[in-house]
Amino acid sequence: MPQARYFIVQQKDDWMIKFQDEEFGPYLSRNEAMLFAVDAAQKLGKKGENSEVCIMGENGHFRPEWTFGRDHYPPTL
Repeated sequence: MPQARYFIVQQKDDWMIKFQDEEFGPYLSRNEAMLFAVDAAQKLGKKGENSEVCIMGENGHFRPEWTFGRDHYPPTL
């Protein structure tokens, strides 16, 4: 189970990254937010933490989109 989760959320026309109790952004697109979140998750993964990036689906539920050690880095979007 990942210890560090980055959540990509849309707020009106902007995209934000939520990690722990912090919020980063805004980003102009989902892909831009994904690239920043995956980069941060990759850095934590290299330090030995299990990490993943999750995206909010249309149903409001989050799904894993990228997981350290499983998915290609840098991601192909």
